[in-house]
Amino acid sequence: MAPAPSSPSDLTPRRAPKRSILPFLLLWIVLIGGGVAGTYWYTDHMKQQIESELQLQTAKQIAAMQQDYRNRLDELKASYEEEMAKMSSKVDALNELLTFNQDNVNDKTDNSNKLYTQISELKKQMDELKKNLDVLK
Repeated sequence: MAPAPSSPSDLTPRRAPKRSILPFLLLWIVLIGGGVAGTYWYTDHMKQQIESELQLQTAKQIAAMQQDYRNRLDELKASYEEEMAKMSSKVDALNELLTFNQDNVNDKTDNSNKLYTQISELKKQMDELKKNLDVLK
């Protein structure tokens, strides 16, 4: 048979040596640090991606606005040139009329009244023609 235990400490089972908590803490610190670094890298990546998308969208919008602005300027230029051509033709016609009037000037009338008198004579003739037309109807 086995010899009997001589002391009470021999009766208790031996425990394994106590493990240190240090490796466990180091593992958690590495995991937390990795998470923080990954989060920082991901947010930086997303920030750069959003910036590039915004730059692209802004460039497209600016190009569209420039094209619209150029189109409007071209339209305004065309309408301005058209109006200037009309105005030029009116001025030419007025100059011809004034030249004609100056050629027909009598000693009795001056240049400023001559045009007015001719217009009033035309109005009188138009009124007479309207009366004749009414009579014919």
